[in-house]
Amino acid sequence: MAEPVLFKHRRGRRHASLEDYVADGGYEGLKKALASMAPAQVIQEVLDSGLRGRGGAGFPAGRKWGGVPPDGEHPRYMQCNADEMEPGTFKDRLIINADPHLLLEGMALGAYAIGASKGIIFIRPSYELEAELLTLEIERAREANFLGRNILGTDFSFDIIVHRSAGRYICGESGAQQRAVMGVRPNPIETGYRSAVRGLWNKPTVVNNVETLAHVPGIVRNGAAWFKGLALTPGGDGTKLFPVSGMVANPGCFELPSGVTLREIIFTHADGMLPGKRFKAALPGGTSTKFIPERLLDMPMDFQSMREQGYRLGTGAVIVFDQDTCLVAATLNMMHYFARESCGWCTPCRDGLPLVLDLLGRIEEGSATREDVAELGRTVAFMDHANCAFAPGAAEPVLALLEHFMDEVEAHLDGKGCPFSAQPALPWRGEPQRVFTWPGEPEGACPGARPRPKPRRIVSCPI
Repeated sequence: MAEPVLFKHRRGRRHASLEDYVADGGYEGLKKALASMAPAQVIQEVLDSGLRGRGGAGFPAGRKWGGVPPDGEHPRYMQCNADEMEPGTFKDRLIINADPHLLLEGMALGAYAIGASKGIIFIRPSYELEAELLTLEIERAREANFLGRNILGTDFSFDIIVHRSAGRYICGESGAQQRAVMGVRPNPIETGYRSAVRGLWNKPTVVNNVETLAHVPGIVRNGAAWFKGLALTPGGDGTKLFPVSGMVANPGCFELPSGVTLREIIFTHADGMLPGKRFKAALPGGTSTKFIPERLLDMPMDFQSMREQGYRLGTGAVIVFDQDTCLVAATLNMMHYFARESCGWCTPCRDGLPLVLDLLGRIEEGSATREDVAELGRTVAFMDHANCAFAPGAAEPVLALLEHFMDEVEAHLDGKGCPFSAQPALPWRGEPQRVFTWPGEPEGACPGARPRPKPRRIVSCPI
């Protein structure tokens, strides 16, 4: 790639200021849209570019924006999902740190396209410095009239607030996230829910990921054809950020053309495996995607190509495992996280994930039978009946473990235990989900008898 797009304005260890951003052509896309493009033209440009959501689902951004009814209610909301809780993923944090105004301009363009007047950045609570930086730069953008009332002398008004997440994985799901903003229990909303019609406070709401919105200024400024031309494959779209971690020599976050192969990401940009290590498998898009074995290293990393082979790109966060890693233990660790993070709303997730955790734990310690392995397969296959994509995503590494690494699973059976370690990966027995004890309550009291605090409800948006 000739030059970066999302990392174009990086300034080493400091973020790009408003002056830096404007000097490099920042806010030119917003100026162009307000001066010469109707909202429908902005939506069409994003649709023609093929931009897909970078939060994991890969849904076309233009289709999502176009789903807002032209005659729908007001106010409308543009919501940015910065609740980056997928293990192995740290790309959105880097965008915010490097170039906060790229995100703010993308949100303003999205708001103009859908007719929104209010914006919310829903950010992970541990991103304290990033939240403070965004709050500071939002104020600077207001002072320069890139946000606020009558932006750049037009009748378009749009403002943004920063809302800190409750710090749970499920809050990354769009329906749960909107419920969290409104101050109610953050569980996913029923199947068929369309936030573009009835989202926050029953008003039209569009939720996009940080990386998705950061691509919008370049698309509006340079055109859809320019963006599509950055990809290496027909099914690709622009550039993609690939955070790489695990047993590689040079971990980091790399901006590369969509459609680059996993082999190139690992062995060219991440400088290959650590000395003495040999590649065994990789997760291509965080812990809610399937293990990719060595024979599939040349798979193009774009949404369409991976879907055709039964995989998901997810967030693009590549986690690399070497020959000395027990993939049963690695999957057990992931299930411990997912079982704890379940919101508990539906049975396949609430009861299924702890069962998967228990079965994997038995396999890891060597007490499992082949019937336990069969039950594990049946349980993860049932995850598709969950209320949202959380449980099916959590099941993906287990499905790949049983598909591509069954020999490793069988090596643990018949009392043999883990061939890689004498100790189980985690103290896996017992209830994985957090059990809260209310003040004055004896330990182990009946959960159904616990007094529940009245939920805080926000009846209207604070901006």
